[in-house]
Amino acid sequence: MARGLTAERVRRDVEVVAHAGLDIDTFLAEAVESLQRAVPHVAACLATVDTSTELLTSTRKFGDLRGKDDHDHEWGFIEYGTVEPTGFLEMSRTGMTAAGVHATHGDLERSHRMSAFMKPHFGYGDELRVLFRDHGQVWGGAALFREPESRPFEADEVAFAGSLSAVFAAGVRTGLLARMVTAAPAPSTGPTVLIVGADDEIRQMSMGAEERLRELESPTHNVRWTGIISSLVAAARRYARGETTVPPRSRVRARSGMWLVLHATPLMGPGGVSGDVVVTVEEARPPEIVPLVVAAFGLTQRERDVTQLVLQGVDTKEIAATMHVSTYTVQDHLKSVFDKADVRSRRELISRIYFDQYVPRMGAELGPSGWFTSTAPAGA
Repeated sequence: MARGLTAERVRRDVEVVAHAGLDIDTFLAEAVESLQRAVPHVAACLATVDTSTELLTSTRKFGDLRGKDDHDHEWGFIEYGTVEPTGFLEMSRTGMTAAGVHATHGDLERSHRMSAFMKPHFGYGDELRVLFRDHGQVWGGAALFREPESRPFEADEVAFAGSLSAVFAAGVRTGLLARMVTAAPAPSTGPTVLIVGADDEIRQMSMGAEERLRELESPTHNVRWTGIISSLVAAARRYARGETTVPPRSRVRARSGMWLVLHATPLMGPGGVSGDVVVTVEEARPPEIVPLVVAAFGLTQRERDVTQLVLQGVDTKEIAATMHVSTYTVQDHLKSVFDKADVRSRRELISRIYFDQYVPRMGAELGPSGWFTSTAPAGA
């Protein structure tokens, strides 16, 4: 049971690694290893999501699930195409932080995800889910599993996992920005497009799509891209049916460290919605990433307002007038922003937000896509 000295030691361990400046892979690996001591489980799947849409951006698997990705495609359609109380989107909508599936449903067979997917494919008997939420934003989530012969997750274990929600969110936020671009990317070839049919199979894709899709895979866990794409497609179909109001979109950190933005659009046939969905994957431009980077610093709303004005080149006196506060208050906000962003000046702040992820492209010519082209000589 998650109680006593063990739970407090685990909490302290997770808090330490969450604020150690680790990349996401290292943080999640160390955090889930610590969590195992307080909430034993045979397998775990940890995911990150786009804070604006809460759609999947990456997954990492541990324990019995490591290396098992044959059914990720199917999981994406179930998770984001159906509704049940312990689905990640539904948990977020209802304000739930953690839940044990057995405890929530009473009878495990009432959970479509468990009865139709997890149990037949993996043999698990119970699942504990927790969202990584901080300041109202969801950064990811975790699913822990136990075998049928093991006892179900108990209420104190669910509560303990839920109490780590903000700590896990802090670790994911920090890890998101811990990795620089590892190499100058190849010249941009424009958006990659693929069409997924009503039968959930990819019918067509543009040239070079497979290489771009591989950029969506974890560099250390080697989890395939299929779950990310199927979650977008499932969300697009729900959007087409009017069940959601947010167009499916996600910003993903690629293997190289560059940012990609993914869109999913339902296609219409002569008789209406066809079930086919077109997915577009392209390099993200700085304006699309700036809000995510700023949010990852964990700034308050006032600090975000100050940062936005700094990015526009507004000086301290003008910021004070715009926000109707004193210049001393603005300076206090700036000091807090600098501390959280680990910079010492406005120039470093702007560099940290705009250029850290895009240095390999800066200084090159703008191409037809509106993004920087490579200046490398032909054949280089």
